[in-house]
Amino acid sequence: MRPGAAEGDELRRLRARLRLLSVVFLLAFASVGMRLVDLERRYGGEERAAGSGLEEQRGPTGAWRRDLRDRNGRLVATSVPGLALAVDPSRLPDRRQAARALARVLSGVEEAELRKRFRAGKRFAWVKRRLSPAEQRAVQELGLPGLLFLPAARRVYPQRSLLAHLLGGVDVDGRGLAGVEFALDRTLTDPRSEEALRLAVDVRVQQLLREELLAAYRRFRAKGACGLVLDVRSGELLALASLPDFDPNRFAEATPEQRRNRCTGSVYELGSLFKVITAAAALGSGRVDLADRFDATQPLRIGRNRIDDDHAKRRWLSVPEILAFSSNIGIVQMSFAAGAEVQRRYLERLGLRDPLRVELAAREQPLWPREWKDIVLATVAFGHGIAVTPLHFARAVAALVGDGRLRRATLVKGGGGVLRDLELPPQLIRDLRFLLWLTVERGTGQRARVPGYLVGGKTGTADKPLPGGRGYRSGEVVSSFVGLFPIEDPRYLVLVLLDEPQGTEATFGFRYGGWTAAPAVGRVIARAGPLLGVPPSTPRARRALLARLQVYPVVNGRTGRREEGFAALRPGG
Repeated sequence: MRPGAAEGDELRRLRARLRLLSVVFLLAFASVGMRLVDLERRYGGEERAAGSGLEEQRGPTGAWRRDLRDRNGRLVATSVPGLALAVDPSRLPDRRQAARALARVLSGVEEAELRKRFRAGKRFAWVKRRLSPAEQRAVQELGLPGLLFLPAARRVYPQRSLLAHLLGGVDVDGRGLAGVEFALDRTLTDPRSEEALRLAVDVRVQQLLREELLAAYRRFRAKGACGLVLDVRSGELLALASLPDFDPNRFAEATPEQRRNRCTGSVYELGSLFKVITAAAALGSGRVDLADRFDATQPLRIGRNRIDDDHAKRRWLSVPEILAFSSNIGIVQMSFAAGAEVQRRYLERLGLRDPLRVELAAREQPLWPREWKDIVLATVAFGHGIAVTPLHFARAVAALVGDGRLRRATLVKGGGGVLRDLELPPQLIRDLRFLLWLTVERGTGQRARVPGYLVGGKTGTADKPLPGGRGYRSGEVVSSFVGLFPIEDPRYLVLVLLDEPQGTEATFGFRYGGWTAAPAVGRVIARAGPLLGVPPSTPRARRALLARLQVYPVVNGRTGRREEGFAALRPGG
């Protein structure tokens, strides 16, 4: 045989062997691919195991999410890598013994539940969705066949309960369940963006707000509490807290009461806080003037209903006195002078009938009267018969006392925007600022005064309604205070609400907003102002407000004693 022919035969044999090896490798890869497809199909088909604490859920375990940071770059939520444990039950030589061994080395895993999962014929079952390094080692030492260690990202909240209701939480598969995590779920899981999402919240302000809110909540043994700090000029929420709260790292362990966000997920009849809006509507209508006085010598009668003042003066009251002393009698007459249509239009323009558009899961819809009879107009004037969330109200007051524009409240830095221009006369805004300043300077809100800042605000105390509108609960109130600083050119709004506070010896048993919520707001302002770089109010600003205040002697019709009466002068008057 020729040498060239022998070499050709050898080359053909090598090529045949290569083709055979290629076929073998293709079959091997196809087998692996089919196995992966089978496992993927089984991951997606697992049903949720109720009440076991070992949820078998659809989709990938522990989906990766973008980091969340506060407005100054501080980390508030992140995803960290971890492992989940699954098993192919068909490969277990003794499923009962395997279940017993795994339950022994894994915390929170029950043998009986694993035995149910390891039923015959199954090719995939979850064992535990989050393993600690120690648990991983312990499982590996068991030497069981068919174990699958799968990547599983875990969501971590370094600030723990500090930002509970603001951030919310995720489930075992990394899907948002509450708070920003739920409202921005798609944004946070978008694979096209790995950059951290910057929130509007300031962790420093959140910390001091929660401290002061928690102190008031405990001091007055309240059922619940809400607090927020709102940037008047941008609509950004620098802080939002609700009590009781929870640790987002252990979201599944929180009770429904702990998860309840009282700032956006609950509506309240806010009582005298609403007098700010009623005064704005009446003055804005042109039918009531700042110089007007109203007869508050006797309670009002509307049909069978009697309306009286908690701090009755039993004399004629000026418009500034009606706000400063929180007179129900006076504010109802102002509302009647303006008319039901004006009042209703103002409430609607201020967004108090609209759903919130803030980036939170809990967003309760306001409760409005079905018809506006005289008694409804009267009670709405002082905050009864209408219920809104605290954030609804805060946003409305910020518009009235800020620049006259209603802004969207937002938890994302730069995420706000103007919803509508209320087209308020500049003089009306200045008058409202004066009235709120007077309430803190000489009226029911004096316990919110802060050295260095001119503060404006309004107290609120409201009886809690019975279910179904069958009257009000005896002895159960919601007390609140809304404050703005510096009132000569408001930058920030602070609101504190206490649900069913109890009076103390220091408050002489009173539960009014001026005694319980106002001091908390004052302390928040005193601490947050310098932190946020808000310069102190100038002597000139104080002189300008004092120049509008006219003080004169009057006689209290109830006590017969002489006291100070207040009126407002026109600027430069």
